[in-house]
Amino acid sequence: MKEEHVILVNTNDEPIGLMPKLEAHQKAVLHRAFSVFIVNDQNEIMLQQRAQEKYHSPLLWTNTCCSHQRAGESNIEAGNRRLQEEMGFATELKELFHFIYKAPFDNGLTEHELDHVMIGRYNGVPKINPEEVEDWKWMKIEDIKSDMIANPEIYTVWFKIIFDEFYHFLEDHKI
Repeated sequence: MKEEHVILVNTNDEPIGLMPKLEAHQKAVLHRAFSVFIVNDQNEIMLQQRAQEKYHSPLLWTNTCCSHQRAGESNIEAGNRRLQEEMGFATELKELFHFIYKAPFDNGLTEHELDHVMIGRYNGVPKINPEEVEDWKWMKIEDIKSDMIANPEIYTVWFKIIFDEFYHFLEDHKI
């Protein structure tokens, strides 16, 4: 299998090179990423539990899907590709905002990402890829917020950061 590369960017999201994904996480180099939030008609967010075999953050709950864009791939194309690969469905995605965050893991790796946050609507049942996803569920936004306070250890480091940004964006924009 070909090694995945991430797109290195400056703080203006301008590409400045490529680097193997693991190396970028070892060196904490700023790179482009995306996070997808799928919402149903009851305004619940589809969460996924990461597969047990993932090299970091296994079995932790997180947003519907997230990953890294490939060279020449738009943010929306990347979001759709990964949504299909992880959750087994496609839907129209809309970019909401982007921001930079840095989050170290217990295993010595660090996420340092310029993250493009997207939203999509879907009411069906996903066909999860068991190599990527252990489980999934719908949760109301307010329930996620309170559960993160009560049980922070069951959520990925980046989801706690991204969810806070997403929550405030929704408050300000009433999507």
